[in-house]
Amino acid sequence: MIATGQLIFSVAIFLFCFGALTFFTKRSAVVALMGIELMLNGVNLVLVQAGQIYKNAEGTSLVLFVTLVAAAEAALALSIFVILYRKYGTLTLENFRSLKG
Repeated sequence: MIATGQLIFSVAIFLFCFGALTFFTKRSAVVALMGIELMLNGVNLVLVQAGQIYKNAEGTSLVLFVTLVAAAEAALALSIFVILYRKYGTLTLENFRSLKG
């Protein structure tokens, strides 16, 4: 029987790898953003489990900080996506190469 800690770490690794795979293979900006969010959720699971193993609240406080940063990142990215969709009519990442400064 697999231990609970190992199961949570396995789920976290799966979430992170699936998020990275989604980010690197999909062409849509919204789907790439969802991949980033999956990776952050995998990291959050590891932080919570590490806090439980070492019996301290540092993992949980880091999860709160990461969640706040992820919410701000998602809000900013979605607002940028709205502006880019109005300008270009698509959210395909290949079309945004012309935005280089």
